[in-house]
Amino acid sequence: MRDASINLRAHTEHRDLIDQAARMMGKNRSDFMLEAACEKAQGVMLDQVYFSLDEKRFQQFPDLLNTPPSANPGLDRLLATQAPWDSVNKAHD
Repeated sequence: MRDASINLRAHTEHRDLIDQAARMMGKNRSDFMLEAACEKAQGVMLDQVYFSLDEKRFQQFPDLLNTPPSANPGLDRLLATQAPWDSVNKAHD
């Protein structure tokens, strides 16, 4: 059971766009908007990076960041491979 209200004002064209998309998804406006807003909110939250370190690990952290990565032949091959869309774009230039 929903127990909180969220109100907002919108331009008619925005409301109509939302209503059309909601119908396409088989949802009502409220369910569609709440789902979309929650997905966006989760993305914002996941983009925030927070972690805590004790004093010893905090002192080690910059060194770890500045240490070059160890050899990785698989990664080297991957990075040397041309992306498929790059070859398509060159063919059209």
